[in-house]
Amino acid sequence: MKITFLGATRTVTGSNFLVEAAGKKFLIDCGMWQGRAELEEENAYPFEFNPTEIDFMLLTHAHIDHSGRIPKLYKEGFRNKIYAHKATCDLCTLMLPDSRTYSRNGE
Repeated sequence: MKITFLGATRTVTGSNFLVEAAGKKFLIDCGMWQGRAELEEENAYPFEFNPTEIDFMLLTHAHIDHSGRIPKLYKEGFRNKIYAHKATCDLCTLMLPDSRTYSRNGE
C-alpha cells in the first residue's frame, strides 16, 4: 500500500490523499485550499495524479476543505463513484455548486 499526502499536511486545509493498493487508486477527500493567498493559489494547480486513473473516492465529510475541488476533479475527467454518508451528499448538493472551481487560466 502506498499513501501520497497531497493536502492537509503542515496545514489543516486542502485535504487530499491518494491511496494505491491491490491494483486500485483511490482518493480520500478532494478539498479546497483556504486561508492565505498562497494557499488559495494551490486550488488552480494541476492535480498530482491523472483524474481519469482514479477508481473511486471516499469523501469523509462535506466541509469545503474536504470536498471543494470535486468539481475540478470532475472537470478534469474523473467519472467514477464517490462514497460518502447520505448527509454528506445532501450538504454537497447545496455547497458544491457555490464552490469556486479554480484554474490557472481563470476559467
